[in-house]
Amino acid sequence: MELISQHTKAIMEECKLRARDAGLVFDNESLEYIVTNRDLIELSAKVMIPTLYEYWVQDVEVLQGHGRYKLFPNNPYETVINSRPAISFYNDNNPDWLNIMIFYHVIAHIDFFQNNIFFEHTWSDDFVGQALADKRLIESLRSEHGRWLDYVIEFSRGLDNMCGFYKQLSVRKLPKDKLLSDRVAYYFDDFLQVNLNLPKHEIYREIERYNKLHSENVRNRDSQFFADVRLRYPEFNATYNKNHESRKSVPADILEYIRDKSPKLQSDEHSWMKTVIDIVRGTSIYFDPQIRTKVTNEGWASYWHDELFRKDDRIIGHEVAYAKTNAAVTSISRIGLNPYAIGMRLIRYVEELANKGKMQYEFQRINNYDIRNDYDDDLGAGRRTIYDLRTCISDYSLINTFVDQDFVDRHKLFVAGKMLNEERRTFQYYVKSRNASDYKNMLIDSLYHPPLIRIIEDKSDDSTLYLSHEYEGKQLINEFIGETMIGIEYLWGGNVQLETTDIILKRDSADSNGHEKELRRVLYTMSGRKLEKKVL
Repeated sequence: MELISQHTKAIMEECKLRARDAGLVFDNESLEYIVTNRDLIELSAKVMIPTLYEYWVQDVEVLQGHGRYKLFPNNPYETVINSRPAISFYNDNNPDWLNIMIFYHVIAHIDFFQNNIFFEHTWSDDFVGQALADKRLIESLRSEHGRWLDYVIEFSRGLDNMCGFYKQLSVRKLPKDKLLSDRVAYYFDDFLQVNLNLPKHEIYREIERYNKLHSENVRNRDSQFFADVRLRYPEFNATYNKNHESRKSVPADILEYIRDKSPKLQSDEHSWMKTVIDIVRGTSIYFDPQIRTKVTNEGWASYWHDELFRKDDRIIGHEVAYAKTNAAVTSISRIGLNPYAIGMRLIRYVEELANKGKMQYEFQRINNYDIRNDYDDDLGAGRRTIYDLRTCISDYSLINTFVDQDFVDRHKLFVAGKMLNEERRTFQYYVKSRNASDYKNMLIDSLYHPPLIRIIEDKSDDSTLYLSHEYEGKQLINEFIGETMIGIEYLWGGNVQLETTDIILKRDSADSNGHEKELRRVLYTMSGRKLEKKVL
């Protein structure tokens, strides 16, 4: 692995200039490395972070990667990580014209990382440097505690998909002058609406009063605003302080709860385990937004590499090669989901809607197909709208908001069904639905959605941790329950109980799948590394 040549770096810097002219916003500094396929396989096991701590699972993944490469050799074009400065890796056999396309793609990723609100908690951190510090600490603890450290890593990683990302995201890190203070947010969001249950017109009146003080640039405007609030609502300060203290004391997720509340980890003998849990949890939170914005992020990068490279004079003579490469990346998969294809087309679709004024309420009221199809208010707000979109949207909100029947019809999208041909003993695929709601649900079902598991403190004590899984249409994977609960039992130092929902299928019913679903609430108990299950 080595830095790209000065010749290739000059190409990258030229791409940066053109990307900024188009409106992309990103830091000046970036690092680009040339790597071999072997390097990429080994880096992939560490989520492309060279300084990530060592763990035995990474060795297994590297061996699997080498095995897959022998069977299916391929040349990945690039990968980029969200760090300060941003670091990207490029295959060592890319020609210059391909690097130009890839550089635009990477720059758009960096723009997304550094502007999308879901990455907000990463904006001021150098994760590569932090990972190196974590790695050194892990090695120090491993030399002292041996295999027990790997047990703690493994048990923590079994829970790191439930790392409380959204609760962590609510802890804002932007400068205070750009945000509402906690007191103001609590006053409008909770106190007026929940505690007092005021009618909307009174809440709007308060918002108008607050905005007026800001528009007039009144000195100490928040203090002046709350001086009047205290006169009308003397109980506000006590209510806010009580709420603020209670929020600070509530852990965001299971890992944080175990770290702070586990009787075992509070002892001096086991306190080092808290450090390991913190490292695993922090790493998971850092990467969480990438999996929650996969479609949007790849769509954004694909949109811009196509938009910028097709207008770049350096494409001359490589148009056909580019078309083939671009089609391989962004073609729609009829079976399954290609995030590059769907994300790029949704962003283009939003741009077109905004340009034609189709995001306005007047258009939404139109039901006639021909009128909707020909509607064009020539608003020209497309580019501004997709920049706003890039700032505040995730995969779920993008798909749930903009996948409609017009989008599905335009791209001839459909939900595929699968059935067994008993005569040939093969599966056959067929068009199951062309309805937008069905296609949208298929996309949403394919998104990352970890289970929601709550700690029931009323049923927990020093000897038992009681967890409750909230059923959201999918049951937990039974084969993982026992191993995960063993890890929790070890970290808690006592029994663990998990309340969840099993789906029982009954055959020979009249529904579309030939099965009738019965939901059954069950309780798993892990005690002494033995798992028991009973129906509630």
